[in-house]
Amino acid sequence: MSEQAQVGLRRIERALLSVSDKTGLVEFARGLCALGVELLSTGGTAAALREAGLEVRDVADVTGFPEMLDGRVKTLHPRIHGGLLAVRDNDGHARALADHGIEPIDMVVINLYPFERTITREGVTLAEAVEQIDIGGPAMVRSAAKNWEGVAVVTSPELYEEIARELRERGGSLSRSTRARLALKAYQRTSSYDSAIVAYLDSHHAETFSPRPAADAADASTTASQADLPSHLELSLAKAGDLRYGENPHQRAALYLSGEPGVATAEVLAGKEMSFNNYIDADAAWQLVTDFNETACAIIKHTNPAGCALGATPEEAYRRALATDPVSAFGGIVAFNRRVDEPAALAVAEIFTEVVVAPDYDEAALSALRAKKNLRILRVGAGLANADTAPAGGTVIRGGAAASLDLKKISGGLLAQTRDDHRLTRDSLKVVTRRAPSDEELDALLFAWTVCKHTKSNAIVYAHAGQTVGVGAGQMSRVDSVRIGAARADAHGLLVSGSVLASDAFFPFRDGLDEAARHGITAIIQPGGSMRDAEVVAAADEHGLAMVFTGVRHFKH
Repeated sequence: MSEQAQVGLRRIERALLSVSDKTGLVEFARGLCALGVELLSTGGTAAALREAGLEVRDVADVTGFPEMLDGRVKTLHPRIHGGLLAVRDNDGHARALADHGIEPIDMVVINLYPFERTITREGVTLAEAVEQIDIGGPAMVRSAAKNWEGVAVVTSPELYEEIARELRERGGSLSRSTRARLALKAYQRTSSYDSAIVAYLDSHHAETFSPRPAADAADASTTASQADLPSHLELSLAKAGDLRYGENPHQRAALYLSGEPGVATAEVLAGKEMSFNNYIDADAAWQLVTDFNETACAIIKHTNPAGCALGATPEEAYRRALATDPVSAFGGIVAFNRRVDEPAALAVAEIFTEVVVAPDYDEAALSALRAKKNLRILRVGAGLANADTAPAGGTVIRGGAAASLDLKKISGGLLAQTRDDHRLTRDSLKVVTRRAPSDEELDALLFAWTVCKHTKSNAIVYAHAGQTVGVGAGQMSRVDSVRIGAARADAHGLLVSGSVLASDAFFPFRDGLDEAARHGITAIIQPGGSMRDAEVVAAADEHGLAMVFTGVRHFKH
């Protein structure tokens, strides 16, 4: 058996090119011409190829029918889809092509109208978005992919180089395995494209495309939630790459991109490969520091803050955060919400750290951090510029529900919720004790509340003057979290006395408050809402504490 038969080679004689993104198009088409491939094309693509001096047949000449309806109809024709769908080894199909004068098309080079990029544009109208829904492109992609045994379909400029190389090496032919791989990528592309359309229409224009049943007309809350929680949730995420393993070495893992900027799209400037746990903890750290307007640093272990602080400089913020729990900080994740300078980098380098996350770094800071060979350095920039920059074989949903919701997998389904992006202000606090907090206490309470929001429930945070003093996280009993937070502060030489306390949910009994008062706190911030609020407020008054209710709970599971 010949090599050609073994690998299922198919020679490319005729290719149809119709692309929105013309990156690399001319060079790729020139390579096809050099191999004797006849080029068919449409509209702007044909014009670009002719301008480059390449010979091109218009699709209208093939179909015998002009483009019409402002280009909405040009390739939707039997002479195109017959040439794509005809099974090459089927005698009946061959006779049908001959009877109708249809020429086989061996390759389709297509990327679709930029719908995903269009819907991210500020002020885009529904009409503008709908006009960028490609019809002929996906139809040709699906026809070619269905007939992958005889047709190659190329859906991204990122694929041009490897396809051109194989064509040169194999004398103008592509292997069966390559055609199969391209077909899968094509279906991934059309799937993600349709998913983006569904997500956009359902989340941004629910009043038109997902109207409420008439029976629910009196329920105003339904309207308010509909845009946030669409009736049909589409997920189509591009795989960025495999990870070494998951939470444990026996678990496999990969990173997928949702299309929004963040830790997943951060640039790894140095250090070992990021792990599953690194990403989880780095994101927890980044989410915490970006909740502050002031210069902030957070040190995270197992998604909980080992320490968090504000500072006049990144170095000061880091050293104050480190002071909360220098033992737990060993092997932790450090995040800054400001550009890292050399003094901050040198401070971080003093102990073993797994990951540093920041918006950017000075050159001197990078030099200091890179001296720690295994330290992973993440720069969280603007993220993906647009959907077309996603890895080949998949496109991200931008502006859709997948990018805007907090999703959690459970057995048999998926839970979706809007993100906890609530920010507290002084004006929204309700003083419930005889003594009102001082301005200094209010500043400390708001700081502690922000850190508490990012701590696993049951969460208790002791703080003063923009610095965590002790953290009690993830306990089954709130009073245990109160005790643990105070004990950790004492263990590291920080004074609980004079600090304030934040609780992510209400105190169900007065015992937690009594325990905190025993350690000398001066003020408490909590949601309120317990059946025993009166009892808890009375206890605060007995101890001479100031207490404020937020009316907002911050459970984190």
